[in-house]
Amino acid sequence: MSNQRSRSASLLEEEELRLPRPPGIIRRYWARHPVLADVLIAIICLLLSLTPASISTNYRSTPGGGLTVVDGPPLVANIIIGVLVLATCVLLLRRRQWPVVVFVAAYVTAVAYLFLIEPAGGPLLLVTSYSIAVYRSTRAAWIGMAIGIGSLTVLSLLLYFTDTITLQAALNGIFGQLTLALIGTLIGVNVGGRKRYIEAVIDRSRQLLVERDQQAQLAASAERARIAREMHDIVSHSLTVIVALSEGAAATDDQARARDASAAAAATARGALTEMRSMLGVLRDSAGDIPLAPMQSAAPHATVATAKNAGYPVTLTTVGEPNASASVEFAVGRIVQEGVTNAMRHARGATRIAVHIDYASDPTVIEIDNDGVTGEVGTTGFGLRGLSERAAHVNGTIRSGPVGDHRWMLRAELPAASESPISDRAEDAQ
Repeated sequence: MSNQRSRSASLLEEEELRLPRPPGIIRRYWARHPVLADVLIAIICLLLSLTPASISTNYRSTPGGGLTVVDGPPLVANIIIGVLVLATCVLLLRRRQWPVVVFVAAYVTAVAYLFLIEPAGGPLLLVTSYSIAVYRSTRAAWIGMAIGIGSLTVLSLLLYFTDTITLQAALNGIFGQLTLALIGTLIGVNVGGRKRYIEAVIDRSRQLLVERDQQAQLAASAERARIAREMHDIVSHSLTVIVALSEGAAATDDQARARDASAAAAATARGALTEMRSMLGVLRDSAGDIPLAPMQSAAPHATVATAKNAGYPVTLTTVGEPNASASVEFAVGRIVQEGVTNAMRHARGATRIAVHIDYASDPTVIEIDNDGVTGEVGTTGFGLRGLSERAAHVNGTIRSGPVGDHRWMLRAELPAASESPISDRAEDAQ
């Protein structure tokens, strides 16, 4: 059941990555059945390696200092060489997991072959050299071959100088095993390099898929945050003004003033509806595409005029002329709107709500100062969070907090030349 699930997950992953099918029926079959492939390789190596191991030699020194061969293989030599061959072939079943161990065992078997009548060798070094190049690294394959052949050469010469084997046996053993090891290493380096390259490409493709999903999630999160800011700015300010006008109309006995307040509340509600429709239109047009630039925010003087109509003592002072980018102008309007709304909501007894905008300085400075603050005022609401995000969006800063008895100051500094990513993308789209 677990194999079926893993196979299904692998198929889904290949479909997601759109990987092509490996060429060749035989190659695909061996790739899906690695254990069977290792068993067949181990059996073939066992058969080819036991044949030369069945004939060993027993060297004895002659009185003249030479070597003579005594017919009849000693049983101990046959057993030792046969056990080494068998153990190495069994280890071949784990050549993918233990390539270095199998590689060392093959060289030990190659040393044992030096004691044969005609030193030869099976394909053990060929297979193990290939395995270490494919399943470990190219560097490990060349270093292992250099150490192995070097050690084999030293041992062969040592055995020759101690009159244990002949020079011909030593040279045959060295060059025979060198040929097998070199062929296996060259093939393994080629196959292993291609295998690691394909794995790196597939791994990079998986990373790109993950990054694509992460970018989509980040974009969706950023868009949700933008929508939340716009909704809060539109609804919060308008409803605050409507509540103030409605309360004023209900509290006064003057019919004319009540009618004016009701008319102003209706006008504010209609303006909020217009802004909401405009915002929904932008969202509908940009669905599934790059978010467009936000709609035009309320101008500071319009926000102040609306608050004045609701009966709040709001004043506006500006220095210089607006010359900032569109994104900064949008942020200025929203910051003034939210700052005045907070003052109206939390400072019911305010005698002064002063809005000061300095366009002449760089960065542009917005200050909203009001009195009439009573009790604890929270600093973690959606409005202040949205203002911080909006200021950071144009590389600006914003601070808000008490500055004295019953006074509250909101100060924002926005670089005049800052461009938001949204407006940049909108300009590129045009």
